[in-house]
Amino acid sequence: MKTLLFLALALTTALGAEIYVEWNVGYVSVNRDGYNMRRAIGVNGTLPIPAVEAVKGDTVYLTVNNGLDVSTSIHAHGLFQNGTAHMDGPAMIAQCGIPPGRSFTYEYTLTQTGTYWLHAHDHHQNSDGLRTAFVIYDSDSEGSPYAYDEAMLLTFEDWFREEFAERAAQTLDPNANFPPPHGHAFGLINGIDGNQSMALHFEPGRRYRIHLANMGVLNWFKFQLPGHRMQVIEVDGVYTQPLDVDIIDIAPAQRYSVLVSAHDSDSFNYQYNATLHANFIPTAAGLIPRVYLGNIIYKKGAPLKQLPPIDEASLSWLDDIDLTPLDEEPALPVTRSVVYTAGNALYSTGQRLDFFNNITFALPDVPTLYTALTAGDAALDPRVYGPQTNALVLRHNEVVELTIHNPNNLPHPFHMHGHAFQITEYGPADLPVDDDKAPTNITISTAAAAPVKRDTMVIPEYYYIKVRFRADNPGIWLLHCHLDIHFAMGMALAIVEAPDVLQKSLHVPPEMYSLCHQQKIPVSGNAAGKKGLDFTGFRPPPVVVERNSSQT
Repeated sequence: MKTLLFLALALTTALGAEIYVEWNVGYVSVNRDGYNMRRAIGVNGTLPIPAVEAVKGDTVYLTVNNGLDVSTSIHAHGLFQNGTAHMDGPAMIAQCGIPPGRSFTYEYTLTQTGTYWLHAHDHHQNSDGLRTAFVIYDSDSEGSPYAYDEAMLLTFEDWFREEFAERAAQTLDPNANFPPPHGHAFGLINGIDGNQSMALHFEPGRRYRIHLANMGVLNWFKFQLPGHRMQVIEVDGVYTQPLDVDIIDIAPAQRYSVLVSAHDSDSFNYQYNATLHANFIPTAAGLIPRVYLGNIIYKKGAPLKQLPPIDEASLSWLDDIDLTPLDEEPALPVTRSVVYTAGNALYSTGQRLDFFNNITFALPDVPTLYTALTAGDAALDPRVYGPQTNALVLRHNEVVELTIHNPNNLPHPFHMHGHAFQITEYGPADLPVDDDKAPTNITISTAAAAPVKRDTMVIPEYYYIKVRFRADNPGIWLLHCHLDIHFAMGMALAIVEAPDVLQKSLHVPPEMYSLCHQQKIPVSGNAAGKKGLDFTGFRPPPVVVERNSSQT
């Protein structure tokens, strides 16, 4: 295993290594796409940020020194944080952001394995570069359920000419045309211009595990290894039964591991293909889709294997509902069902905003976790979390089925913090009666007896999805669209899980409260910092003026 830790120190103990990583977060000027120099957010004066690698059983201490002029925070995407909900990272949900000039150390005791990533969860700094891969390997004592000779990592990112704040301002300006003109992103592979993609070095007869992660904010990446067959064995940190595929369409925030067996001969070299695309952005020659090719080197100087052109429609595509988790856990018996509709509307602010069930998300004045810890019995009342947190309060250990309808003309990748959920069904979304744009050939797809488990789902346009999970992880867990612009527009809600249990079990270190005190942010009370349901003087939520039947 190659060590990719950045300014890190590992100390081995009987219980696993202690790995210390220090990030000096600050602004940098970079040209990542080969064309545009722009301000971005890097670590220790540079981008890309090197990946972090560890082993199950290790403890990672990530110290973040904030050199920005605004607060920041870090989310370990895919880690359940069971028992450590205060380390989840989202600013004003799990903590107060780290103010400028301050430091904070995140502590991750690793009980999971697979492909994850670390990214900012404050001011949408993820979009401006504050993100990197986080790979957790199986321990030597437990071993991997799949044999392979070497692990490799490929990360995919979309990169825009503009900073996120500029793009968001265009979208949220009530006086501007909506939607704004589509921006065209460039593709990055392992943090550099996709046109300079790193080579994969194969040796005949060897077997490789390739970790794949889309760390982008708007675009999908289609990945394939022409001349080779991929076998999916992991999705979002969950091992699966092996499934052979030719091509994988990876949505923002999703991750996979595939096994690839090298050919027996080194007579030819090959190429892999990573194509940046988004089916809701009109095709524009040279702008979208963008095709990036990287070399698969068997022998230096060997000729490139000439393969016949293949129609993508003839390939075996991955459909996640076809996957079965390795542990073959059966579908959970549902004890509570909740239905949401995601969409976009014109609100009383004059803005077109996104919503779940007509509620557009906005951050509270008190971190939601701290409200849950200090509200006493009122913590079980969703109203205490404010009118725009859209809180779903769950009882401990109830099995919840979420049905989410997407009656819109673009897909949404939704990430749930704190859990891997079972995907049990896709089908045609409930639509407004006047919507004649939707396809009429959508059928219901139902999972096998043991549904796939993952933490980031894609709901295709005009579909619904059904997912199930057990509320066995007390904490505050966001469910939000991982297209960052949609998160900024309000497509999110807070799952408040077992707050009564949380009050008895979670201890927040004083250092975290001090981050709030420095910024004069209350650390107790309801979403407005007051007692009970007193929201006197709190900003009123906007109301829907005109519902959109689709979302262009």
